[in-house]
Amino acid sequence: MIQSLLLFVLAGLCEIGGGYLFWLWLREGKSFWLAILGVIVLSLYGVLPTLQTANFGRVYAAYGGIFIVLSIVWGWLVDRVVPDKFDLIGGLIAFLGVLIVMYAPR
Repeated sequence: MIQSLLLFVLAGLCEIGGGYLFWLWLREGKSFWLAILGVIVLSLYGVLPTLQTANFGRVYAAYGGIFIVLSIVWGWLVDRVVPDKFDLIGGLIAFLGVLIVMYAPR
């Protein structure tokens, strides 16, 4: 479970980080090289979920919850947008969904 969660977190950081690099290039006029780096990082995001042992649908359903939590954390740490109680409640519900979808005994 720890390895699986670590893979989810790494995939999420690659997706959010790669998207953020594109954001910097397109929206904030930063160097085109950030877009190139974004492509590389987003490619890693595409590979990391394949290392999970569950099936595609379950992995991507659970990953959605991780993405929600990481996006809230990213916004807080990088964009300096403090999450409100609804962000925190929604993030907790999403994470509970990850635990149920991915790790409930079958």
